[in-house]
Amino acid sequence: MTIQLYSFWRSNAAFRVRVALALKKLAFEEIEIDILSGRQFDADYAEVNAERVVPTLVHDGHRVFQSLAIMEYLDDIEPEPHLMPADAKERAYARSLALVSIADAHPLIVPRVRKHLGEAFGADADAIESWCKHWTVEGLATYERLLTRRPPAPFALGATPGIADICIAGQIVMANLYKLDLAEFPTVAALGRQCFERPEFAEAHPFQQAGYRTGKAQH
Repeated sequence: MTIQLYSFWRSNAAFRVRVALALKKLAFEEIEIDILSGRQFDADYAEVNAERVVPTLVHDGHRVFQSLAIMEYLDDIEPEPHLMPADAKERAYARSLALVSIADAHPLIVPRVRKHLGEAFGADADAIESWCKHWTVEGLATYERLLTRRPPAPFALGATPGIADICIAGQIVMANLYKLDLAEFPTVAALGRQCFERPEFAEAHPFQQAGYRTGKAQH
């Protein structure tokens, strides 16, 4: 099985896929696409992913994009350990939890949105950062309400981490990037500790990627 992942260290969507690959112990070649420098718009990458975003997974020549689709695809080609429950109701719940971050919170702070805020509305760096923090907190608050209603045991849907935990961990990653305190979200924070104690999550964190360490060293 040959897998390539077009990715970027800071991409939250790429973080999700790195965790999924690690949980399934699937080896892959990572190819960096610097989305902060606009490399996703290069003609070569447009041939890989016409949406011009990361990540893109290439499996034996077959291309899959969008992190949720990639994670579900990985569950299909490598069923164990499963990321999605077998029960229909539980699958819907897991997918709903995942989409809080994937569809509601994260899309509002991606590079193209930040760029548009500056170009169309004259938002400066401080205003854009405030915007990003607001929507990150909104996502955390939503997860706190949901997890309080159905407490993790110890993960969102039981004994092992799955697609919901990956996405909640991704929301915590956004909080880390914007240096937000999780004290207001104790249930989310507790689940995050369960996740990031595992190497599959910890080693996929943006702060552990070579691109982050290189950029930090240059400043």
